[in-house]
Amino acid sequence: MKRIHLVEFEDLDWFPDWLRQCMTRLLVVMHKILGTSNELAELLVKVLPHAERPAIIDLCSGSGGPMFEVFRILKDKYQFTNLTLMLTDLYPDKETAKRVNSGLNPGITYLAKPVDATNIDPGLTGVRTMVCSMHHMKPEVARAILKDALVNRQPICVFEISDNSYPVWLWWVALPFNFVTALFLTPLARPLTWRQLVFTYLVPVIPLFFAWDGAVSNARTYTLDDMDELLKGLTAEDYHWEKGRIEGRSKKLYLLGLPLRKDEYRQAQDS
Repeated sequence: MKRIHLVEFEDLDWFPDWLRQCMTRLLVVMHKILGTSNELAELLVKVLPHAERPAIIDLCSGSGGPMFEVFRILKDKYQFTNLTLMLTDLYPDKETAKRVNSGLNPGITYLAKPVDATNIDPGLTGVRTMVCSMHHMKPEVARAILKDALVNRQPICVFEISDNSYPVWLWWVALPFNFVTALFLTPLARPLTWRQLVFTYLVPVIPLFFAWDGAVSNARTYTLDDMDELLKGLTAEDYHWEKGRIEGRSKKLYLLGLPLRKDEYRQAQDS
């Protein structure tokens, strides 16, 4: 595999939650600038008909990322009126869970108990989404996540905003660019807290960590060829894998796992 599993600070247990949240706010702004929500919504329009019910089970949610906006687009633009969204994480963001579960977001919930993406409760049915989170997983864990979706015949959508098709040396050229990017993104972050400002402009801790983790995310991202390695042996007659690249404001990669509907399965057998 081309990917290298280097250390991202936000993955470390000792990394302060408030600092992780500040970095996450910058990522949400970046998603908006890159048009992630619309592109992800278009993918989910394709995947949702393969689910048992109009539901999205978002894995490794953290503070939710772009999924709130994706949910709105699917309901308003694509008329998925009965759609529900459940945010989950192995280490749930308690602050976000409390806010989401307050009832201000009809149709959206945050499961407050830990959810292991490699062994999901069979009762949690719907399209599984992993937005910019699969690269955090080592190959054996990533493969287990995909296998669990296959075995339980649940659709899955893996989405990454990093391509990782560039030469390795470009990972590190991105460091100063990521640092400067954090300075420009910060005024757009919401909520814009005093910590976000102080530790960006006075003591630039946030830009430093943001720059490093951004470069390492590129190094960790599974390329399309890497995905083929992960999928070796994960086959079934009634389950289809699809991977590809989205050319937009940035190159993005996706991997879809699609259980065939009964009519599709019969058609495939007849052919």
